[in-house]
Amino acid sequence: MTDKALQVTSPVGLIAAGGAMPFAVADCLKARGIDCVLFALKGACDPGGVERFRHHWISVGQIGRAVRLFRSEGCRDLVFIGTLVRPALSEIRLDWGTLRVIGHVLAAFRGGDDHLLSGIGRILERDGFRMVGIKDVAPDLLVPVGSLTHAGPDADAAADIAKGREVLSALGPFDIGQAVVVIDGHVVAVEDIEGTDALLARIAHLRKQGRIRAAPRRGVLVKMPKRGQDLRFDLPTIGPRTVEGAVKAELAGIAIAAGDTIVAEPQAMIETADAAGVFVTGVAG
Repeated sequence: MTDKALQVTSPVGLIAAGGAMPFAVADCLKARGIDCVLFALKGACDPGGVERFRHHWISVGQIGRAVRLFRSEGCRDLVFIGTLVRPALSEIRLDWGTLRVIGHVLAAFRGGDDHLLSGIGRILERDGFRMVGIKDVAPDLLVPVGSLTHAGPDADAAADIAKGREVLSALGPFDIGQAVVVIDGHVVAVEDIEGTDALLARIAHLRKQGRIRAAPRRGVLVKMPKRGQDLRFDLPTIGPRTVEGAVKAELAGIAIAAGDTIVAEPQAMIETADAAGVFVTGVAG
């Protein structure tokens, strides 16, 4: 737990999108004695998980209503967490609070997902809120340095990891994706809008087609934040499904940014990896 984490004010407002992570963060805050309120995004957040917590439902595009709810609950610190399919502007129902800052909203939509989230964050900060990240509120959910599994990367895998990190660093300014697959020094696939699960499924398909001729248990999925990314938003996330995808893709393992990657269901993820004999390792720097 960092000093910065201790400075978070209670209650924390969790802007909750899809997946299990919003609830894992809420549970982590509860364990630390910090109150939180979930502001569940309609069409994204799981209704079944929301009921355990104090919550309100909000819609994408209704910034005015969201701001009123944040203030009524006394939430100065806000966290955006979970998966969100990028909406088209034409699909968003705008309220007067959004129309008031429509120029900033349009600017936020002109770019990739990181640009969108950080742009919305800046809009909320202009209204007096503070956007904080997982490092601030739930540091225990972040990957530590070193191997999390019994297996670890060998020299060949370490070389693939280094190559993958170079590729992601070079792609960072273009806000394309957070993951790459490198096999025996060859970059075989880069994550795009499809996401990591689909990226791994594509590798498995290419192997079946004979387009990838490397032996099984070769190659690494490397997943890191984009260079220059605002680390309060859209941190890379892995979990059991990621490991299952890597196994089907016949990779040797997964390398992720230590301290900058969220782990969903860590025990299940490690058990899945150990059972398959693949490695999961946190890489420093």
